[in-house]
Amino acid sequence: MVINTNTSALNAATQLDMNSANLSTSLAALSSGSKITSPSIDPAGLAVSMQMSAQVARTGAAQDNVNNAISFNQTQDGYLQQVNTALSRMSELAVQAQDVTKTTSDRALYQQEYSTLGAYVDNVKTQSFNGVSLFDGSTLNVTTDGQGGTFANVGVNLGSTTYSTATADNVSSISGAKKAVTDTVAAIQQLASDRASIGANEETLGFYNAQLSSLSNNLQAATSQITDVDVATESTNYAKQNILVQSSTAMLAQANAMPQSLLRLLS
Repeated sequence: MVINTNTSALNAATQLDMNSANLSTSLAALSSGSKITSPSIDPAGLAVSMQMSAQVARTGAAQDNVNNAISFNQTQDGYLQQVNTALSRMSELAVQAQDVTKTTSDRALYQQEYSTLGAYVDNVKTQSFNGVSLFDGSTLNVTTDGQGGTFANVGVNLGSTTYSTATADNVSSISGAKKAVTDTVAAIQQLASDRASIGANEETLGFYNAQLSSLSNNLQAATSQITDVDVATESTNYAKQNILVQSSTAMLAQANAMPQSLLRLLS
């Protein structure tokens, strides 16, 4: 037995350091809720979780874009429902103005209402959504995923000749009223087609929205498997490491006391 180098104490001290480090790691995991409290714990897992977290963020941004595009289309359709009511009334007025029992004064009244409704339709084409024109006919490319994929959101052009011709008609004469009937019917048919396009846009964007929601949920679940601590398991590990630290401390004390037995040989 030697005095200068207490190998047993050194080994016990080394083991105590290891157990203390493991205890600290377990305590950090429990207090933070994360298994990876330091890059050295799981470098590969950290790298994968960072990439997944970034993809979750991009997916969330794409979902916001899709939801805003859906709101854009819903706003368009809300306006077009009113335009449909106006055009339907205009076509009705055009037919009424052809009544041979109506006087010129009567037709002037019909024209007054017809032109007012036409002005309303013309005004709707100037409306916008957050500064973006609703009815200039532009196709908007909506970002639908975190990799930059897009969906062509087909636009509606309320300034087209079909609409402007109908709103500019004059029903103060029978011949003008006949023309107005033809033009308003064409405008209503175009409106039906435009609303169908908006409906198709909304439907498709709804599919993208559901797809993004599912992707985001699954990415977050996968990230959780890598980074989130299992409290039950880690609590058991914490208790284990705590006992090992106490045992190592006790053994280090015993190892430090061993050289004192040499004093008996010198007495």
